[in-house]
Amino acid sequence: MSNISLSNRQKRIAEIVRQDGPITGEHIAERLNVTRAALRSDLAILVMSGILDARPKVGYYFTGKNTLGMLMEEISGICVRDIQSVPIGIHNDKSAYDAVVTMFLEDIGTVFVVGDNSTLLGVVSRKDLLKTAINKGADLQNIPIVMVMTPLSKLIVTKPEESVATAARRLIDNEIDCMPVVKTINEEKHCYEVVGRITKTNFTRLLVDLAEGKGGIYHS
Repeated sequence: MSNISLSNRQKRIAEIVRQDGPITGEHIAERLNVTRAALRSDLAILVMSGILDARPKVGYYFTGKNTLGMLMEEISGICVRDIQSVPIGIHNDKSAYDAVVTMFLEDIGTVFVVGDNSTLLGVVSRKDLLKTAINKGADLQNIPIVMVMTPLSKLIVTKPEESVATAARRLIDNEIDCMPVVKTINEEKHCYEVVGRITKTNFTRLLVDLAEGKGGIYHS
């Protein structure tokens, strides 16, 4: 039973007991604005799973999983598709200046360079554009975006079905701020369609939502 998946209410109960235990079932019910009877099955599951224990005339107290363990259990069921943002792309026939304008208008730090049918060709970051702009005589309006971008062969990507934990680790290990979320069109030719983007902001928002007890919005 230790790997049982908990409902949002069961997680709230566990957190209440962790913070304020020992606490009686009646007091837990008051905190959640429900009847004691409504919590009977939830409390039974939490006791059987080893998260809580109970003593007569004392109440429930926290004994098993810590909050970090519960958080990791929640995160393990969330995929990239659940937190990804809408991708912002620019066609490969545009200039470096067009990329600057797109970043400014969309308030983003990375633009995906795409071909026809949203096929991913490369990525341009603020750093890429800055390095180009400081070159003597550089004219961003006349520099093709393909001359500035990081090409597909060097890109780090993720897929919609990948776990957020795996994607976050890839982002950290490669010291990047954003990854394209792609769907494979042709594996042998490394041809991908861009379907989203995932950034450090997406992961930060996820952690805040989980801390505020909103983890259920990521599960159908």
